[in-house]
Amino acid sequence: MRVRSTLTTITTAAALVTGLLAPAAAAQAAGVPGPWGERGDTLTMPLQKALAEMPVADESRTGYERKKFRHWIDADNNGCNTRAEILLQEAFLAPQKDTKCKISGGQWYSSYDNTYINGPSTIDIDHMVPLAEAWDSGASAWTAEERQAYANDLDDPRALIAVSAKTNRSKADQDPTTWMPPFEGNHCQYAAEWTG
Repeated sequence: MRVRSTLTTITTAAALVTGLLAPAAAAQAAGVPGPWGERGDTLTMPLQKALAEMPVADESRTGYERKKFRHWIDADNNGCNTRAEILLQEAFLAPQKDTKCKISGGQWYSSYDNTYINGPSTIDIDHMVPLAEAWDSGASAWTAEERQAYANDLDDPRALIAVSAKTNRSKADQDPTTWMPPFEGNHCQYAAEWTG
C-alpha cells in the first residue's frame, strides 16, 4: 500500500530529526518546521507522534485532473496571484514588481537543490504535497472551493515553496517514497514539512 510505504520513508527521516533535534528549543533554533505549527512556533508534537496519529487509507487517483484544483488565483484582490505572492514572500533579494504585479529581478534560494536563482523565470512554486497526491489521499471528496483553497494556501508556510523549476519538475506528483530533494541536507526538513 503506497500510503504505508510513504509513512515508512518519512518515519525513517523522522528518526533522524528526532535524534538530532529532540529538544523543542533545538528544533525551534534550527528552524525545522513540522506538524507542530508554523516556522518559529514552539514544538508541541514530535514528528514520530504526528506520523503515528496520521490516518492511513487506500489511495485512489480515479477521476483526477489537475484543473480540478484551480490555482494561482488572486484571493485578496491585490493584483498579485498566488504564484506572485510566494515569489514576493520567499525572495532572498527582493524583486521589482510593477503595477500589474509582474515580477522581475530578485533572487531566491531553492532548498531542494541548495541553489540560488536569479530572476523568477526558472522558479516554480511547488505544492509540498502535490495536487495529485492530495487527490489520492482524499481531496477527491472535497468541494471545488476546498480544492482551490488547498492549491492557493498562503496561510501555511509549508504548503507552497519557491524552488528551481528543474527540481520541481523532477518531483512531479511523487511522494517521499519515490522522490526526495537532490540536496541531502534538506531531507529531514522536507520530511517534516511533508508530514506537516
